[in-house]
Amino acid sequence: MTSFEKVVVIDGKGHLLGRLASIVAKQALTGQRVVVVRCEELNVSGSFFRNKLKYHAFLRKRCVVNPARGSFHFRAPSRIFYRAIRGMTPHKSARGAAALDRIKLFEGVPPPYDRMKRVVVPSALRVLKLKPGRKYCTVKRVSHEVGWKYNDVVANLEEKRKVKSKAFYERKKAIANVRSKAAGAKSSELAAIQEKITALGY
Repeated sequence: MTSFEKVVVIDGKGHLLGRLASIVAKQALTGQRVVVVRCEELNVSGSFFRNKLKYHAFLRKRCVVNPARGSFHFRAPSRIFYRAIRGMTPHKSARGAAALDRIKLFEGVPPPYDRMKRVVVPSALRVLKLKPGRKYCTVKRVSHEVGWKYNDVVANLEEKRKVKSKAFYERKKAIANVRSKAAGAKSSELAAIQEKITALGY
């Protein structure tokens, strides 16, 4: 991401959580609005059991006098990812708080982002950055294990979205085929006009 866009929508699937968090934090601090969808499909290096133990160790960190004071242990994948980003920004300053306001994180792909172009970040992709054969797990599995209740709900919504998306793509391909055939059928009639246009330098 070298230039500013109105909003960048990143598909979180297959990205390593920490690497993506550092890139999103940096972009937000420079003023870019970032949306990350499918946070439940983010990957974490290390086996599932190891990551589960690490989260349970995190759950033990609390205020003994009154646990309601903190720390707060978010279970949802988007909130786990948010906390990773927050740790990479000066969130107690106005600049850091403004950067966090530019970031939106979602499980699944809610509207209107299901109709927007989604991108990946090569420098954070697991297939490119994690050595083949190393163990990894998805955030949704860890979240589900420690109390996130919406794993099945998000999975069902994603299935429905994929069916709609496939139908839209098939329709788009059919329209493109009709358009190309129509252009091919009329190419001989348009040849004379095309020559004039070419002569004018277009």
